Amino acid sequence: MSANEDQEMELEALRSIYEGDESFRELSPVSFQYRIGENGDPKAFLIEISWTETYPQTPPIISMNAFFNNTISSAVKQSILAKLQEAVEVNLGTAMTYTLFEYAKDNKDQFMENHQPVNSTIPISSIISVETPNTAPSSKKKEKKEQLSKAQKRKLADKTDHKGELPRGWNWVDVVKLSKTGSKEDE
Repeated sequence: MSANEDQEMELEALRSIYEGDESFRELSPVSFQYRIGENGDPKAFLIEISWTETYPQTPPIISMNAFFNNTISSAVKQSILAKLQEAVEVNLGTAMTYTLFEYAKDNKDQFMENHQPVNSTIPISSIISVETPNTAPSSKKKEKKEQLSKAQKRKLADKTDHKGELPRGWNWVDVVKLSKTGSKEDE
């Protein structure tokens, strides 16, 4: 069989085996990801396997560069990849994607025994302390009174009396206008 026929058969087998498995993801017909461990498990990791054109006669490309693996130290990643490469050498020439995923699942605890979570993100407390000084000046700006132009001040002064109050009846409705429109409706 040619490499393409082997790949098509393995692709079909992977789709049927992992159908409905949330840990498995087909990125393309020649690239797959599998999450080893449950969601929320600090020792969970993600393996990505990509087939070359001549796979399975040549080894696939195995990667752990997914964002999901950011908390895993590079030493642990290298250790896992080295152990997976050993499994690749043993299975060279045969369909091995399923075998590699299962090997990783079976040996997860051994792979992650030296795992100490690496904190590659900024702690929330430092984000808060960085943002706190920036919010103080903006609140001062909000307290600042609005500046009016001369024309706006003049209009406001014309509406109010010398004490700054509006004259009595400024918002009253013209009763005469209402009575005229009301009488037309009555007829």
